Amino acid sequence: MGQMEINFNAGREKRVVTFDIETRLSAQEVGGWNNKHLMRVAVVVAHDSADGQFKVFYEEQTPALLELLKNADLVVGYNSRNFDYAVLGGYTKEPLHKTLPTFDVMEEIEKKIGFRVKLDNVAQFTLGVGKSGDGLQSLEWVKQGKMDLVRDYCIQDVKVTLDVFKYAVEHKELFYSDKKGNKVSIKMDVDLGKFYKK
Repeated sequence: MGQMEINFNAGREKRVVTFDIETRLSAQEVGGWNNKHLMRVAVVVAHDSADGQFKVFYEEQTPALLELLKNADLVVGYNSRNFDYAVLGGYTKEPLHKTLPTFDVMEEIEKKIGFRVKLDNVAQFTLGVGKSGDGLQSLEWVKQGKMDLVRDYCIQDVKVTLDVFKYAVEHKELFYSDKKGNKVSIKMDVDLGKFYKK
C-alpha cells in the first residue's frame, strides 16, 4: 500500500504509534492467562508516524517505550488492550487500557461481528499477506537467544497491523475467512476522532 496520511482532524498531524509485544514467557509458564503481567517483554516494536520509523525496544528499554506510547495521539494494536497492555502492567502501575488513547483493531472487529478473529486471518483476506510466524515460534526463539529473529517477526507483525488499520480507515471495510472458508466483509465505519487523545 502507498503512504496514507492519517489526519482526520484540522490542525497538526496526529501522532499514531502502532505496536506489538513479543514476550519471554508463555501463559503456561506464568500460571495462566490471568498473569500476563508476569510474561515479561522480550521485544516490542513500535511504528511512529511522526518519523515513519519502526523502533525496537528490549526489556530494559520498556520505560522509553511507555514514554513513546504516552506521547502518542493514538496507539494502535491488535488485541492490545487485553494482551499487550496487560504485559506492560508488569512495568507500570498505570492502567494503560484506560489512560492511553487506543484503537484496538481486534476489539473493533469484535464489536462489529460479535467474536474475535486472528490477525493472520484478517491480513490474509484483506491484504493478501499474513504474519511471518506465530507466538509459539517466537517464544522458542527467545529461549534459543535468537533475538534477531524475534525482532524481525515482531516488525512484520507491526507492519501487518499498521496496514490492516490503514485499510480499515481508508476503505471502511476489512475481510476475514469464516469457518467454511468464505470471504466475509466487516464494515469498519469508525470515527477515529473519538479515539484520539483529548
